[in-house]
Amino acid sequence: MPTTFHDIPRTRPSTPLLDSIDDTATLRELDSELLPALADELRAYLLWTVGQTGGHFGAGLGVIELTIALHYIYETPEDRLVWDVGHQAYPHKILTGRREQMSTLRQKGGLAAFPRRAESPYDTFGVGHSSTSISAALGMAIAARLQGVERHSVAVIGDGALTAGMAFEALNHAADVEADMLVVLNDNDMSISRNVGGMSNYLAKILSSSTYAHMREGSKKVLSRIPKAWELARKTEEHAKGMLVPGTLFEELGWNYIGPIDGHDLETLVTTLRNLRGRKGPQFLHIITRKGKGFAPAEEDPIGYHAITKLEPSPVASRPANKIKFSRVFGQWLCDMASSDERLIGITPAMKEGSDLVAFSERFPERYFDVAIAEQHAVTLAAGMACEGAKPVVAIYSTFLQRAYDQLIHDVAVQNLDVLFAIDRAGLVGEDGPTHAGSFDLSYLRCLPNMLIMAPADENETRQMLTTGYLHNGPAAVRYPRGTGPGVAVEPALNPLPIGRGVQTRQGQQVAILCFGTLHTAALQAAEQLNASVANMRFVKPLDTDLINALAARHDLLVTVEENAVMGGAGSGVNEWLQAQGLRTPVLNLGLPDVYTEHAKPAEMLAECGLDAAGIERQIRARLTGQ
Repeated sequence: MPTTFHDIPRTRPSTPLLDSIDDTATLRELDSELLPALADELRAYLLWTVGQTGGHFGAGLGVIELTIALHYIYETPEDRLVWDVGHQAYPHKILTGRREQMSTLRQKGGLAAFPRRAESPYDTFGVGHSSTSISAALGMAIAARLQGVERHSVAVIGDGALTAGMAFEALNHAADVEADMLVVLNDNDMSISRNVGGMSNYLAKILSSSTYAHMREGSKKVLSRIPKAWELARKTEEHAKGMLVPGTLFEELGWNYIGPIDGHDLETLVTTLRNLRGRKGPQFLHIITRKGKGFAPAEEDPIGYHAITKLEPSPVASRPANKIKFSRVFGQWLCDMASSDERLIGITPAMKEGSDLVAFSERFPERYFDVAIAEQHAVTLAAGMACEGAKPVVAIYSTFLQRAYDQLIHDVAVQNLDVLFAIDRAGLVGEDGPTHAGSFDLSYLRCLPNMLIMAPADENETRQMLTTGYLHNGPAAVRYPRGTGPGVAVEPALNPLPIGRGVQTRQGQQVAILCFGTLHTAALQAAEQLNASVANMRFVKPLDTDLINALAARHDLLVTVEENAVMGGAGSGVNEWLQAQGLRTPVLNLGLPDVYTEHAKPAEMLAECGLDAAGIERQIRARLTGQ
């Protein structure tokens, strides 16, 4: 996939109508006949501005009309609008007073990549992970009811996010408490139904209208006095709707289902939303949209154009040939190991491209399982497979594994099952910000009995550790960062490392730096200036205690370095060991501070946390001088 796109405008398009809108109150003053023109301008502006900054792309193009219609009908921000995941929220940001700030998107000190409460009153709930919108909007609706406030709550959820169990838990609860709220299912993959067209749009207008609602309630009052008559009428209505619309599941859960309708038909959207805004109880609107709408390459390849990098004035220099992404190292290892062991099974929660399982899925389709956005299920599925002698490998982002922590403990670790976790996006991830940063995995993994935990310093160690974890009998985890490594050649052999053994990589004096993971390169650079010793610890659990003892005996200060929260991380493990042994060598723990590091370029984030070479050197010198 190319990283720049010639069809995206390089100069700001003319958007006089959009430029006149500084908030949603201004938007609601427009004549409805102007909304299609506004949609065209908003789509053009989004194309241009994302080309300047990079960022999520296709999802936003697909909800242009929906975003306009929601803010046109609902009294936002007083009415609460909750976006799921947040990939599609750029048009929302543009319409809610942040149009001229879009040039700062995903940059240090600029707009966040996702809705964020501190950024705008229109961002009613901070997001980054999926399937939270219905629960959050339900909580807002219940709070409004208890406070006696007439306020509407709307959740916009994509069909991918609806696969998570949390979404259905919220749907079930909302119906149980008869919450006054609307859920909009943005179905951009047609995974539920293709029943879109004039008849479907017409039915949606009828079924959402107050006339239909009054007739239905009136009939219920009359027929309820006749034994079994209302139940018969209800089932007849249900079957009739079921033949024309695919909402029986949601109706059975207690929701008034409307749709599916064309999510790019503004007139239908506005009419339907206006009708639904006046309805009580849980309402469910199913719309069909096209991801990447209005930009042909994105419509044809919605996965490849999920996000883009910024347009550059000249071609960007390609990565050096010897530098490959850590995810690619994993993808190649997975195929190689699968070729040598037919028991291997690959599992991912909807991260086939991001975790580089594409080649594996094509070569070993019968052993590849994408469980969709269902991290909890992914982990317990792997546990069940391991019970039967299979060798499951769960490819998962660090922050996504947080969502399956209970399953990791009770279904895998407690039972000491043979599951390997390939943990991608460990540490700081850059412009996506704190919701996507893998800041805590060493802390939440290290406290679990039976876990083998490894942190490679480079690409070759990543492959070796994956082999080590795979051959280990029990739960194992290899955590590696986003992006490329230092450029170490990857050996083709599937050789494991001796478990619990690190290696000293530099001999110095006075100070010994114990490095866990890919900050080893920066640690070596700092050590050159300090004439310090350096150890690549490799294993977070079990620790190489012999190496720790030897370094403690020969140095005046031990410094632990990790791209993980200092609290409870690998450095804490070193502290605990020294304390248990009665060793009094001073220790300086360097890692991610006890704050959420805001979005910026990865190098900027590391520098801010003092984890680049200069920062490591500066903090060690400050400790040595007592400043």
